[in-house]
Amino acid sequence: MTQTPRPPGSALHTVLLDIDGTLIDSNDAHARAWVDSLRAHGYVVPFEEVRPLIGMGGDKVLPALTGLDPESTEAERMSVTRSELFLERELPTLQPTRGARQLLEHMLGAGLELVVATSAKDDEVRALLERAGVSDLIQLASSADDAERSKPDPDIVRAALRLSGSQAAHSAMIGDTPYDVEAAARARVPAIALRCGGWWDDAALGHATAIYDDPADLVANFETSPLGRGLRQSTSTVNGER
Repeated sequence: MTQTPRPPGSALHTVLLDIDGTLIDSNDAHARAWVDSLRAHGYVVPFEEVRPLIGMGGDKVLPALTGLDPESTEAERMSVTRSELFLERELPTLQPTRGARQLLEHMLGAGLELVVATSAKDDEVRALLERAGVSDLIQLASSADDAERSKPDPDIVRAALRLSGSQAAHSAMIGDTPYDVEAAARARVPAIALRCGGWWDDAALGHATAIYDDPADLVANFETSPLGRGLRQSTSTVNGER
């Protein structure tokens, strides 16, 4: 799809996108893969304990569940097993979130640059975008391979900004977990949260500038959303100039 030039002087240039739970309904699948990987390596951890951690990378998940150093040989083996289970068993069953492609097409049509900012590894990023049916709409992607620390640390968000050449003041992020919201906030990027990743308690997403059910809900309310307002708002207004 050809990107439409954004309105001259618009304050919003770039939208950073999480993938898991945001563009594809994969959070439960990631939790199942972690549970089975941990069990295969001798750790019995219930799904209910793993699920709230999804949205962070293995560098956060493994220490929280096992106490292991994420750079240890054992932790690396667990991460490899999890990735294999996810890609081979879970990925083929996944579906896009409601309105995922429609939202990306709408944003491109409005002239916005789209950049992925995810805690997933590069090989999973490509596979997830394909499965979500949006790989042709994404030109730039930052992943766990571009950051020292995963969300909620801001490294991945900052990597996405560097990749795009955009400034935080002219960007927004769309994600589905408190970790997305916190990572964006720590990088000084306003975040829009989606409930479809499983966080239906808005209090957990409370630092987001706006919360919607899913991509389709955001499309339906686009004009009144922070994205629609950002496109209409001139840079001079953002800077307090008249």
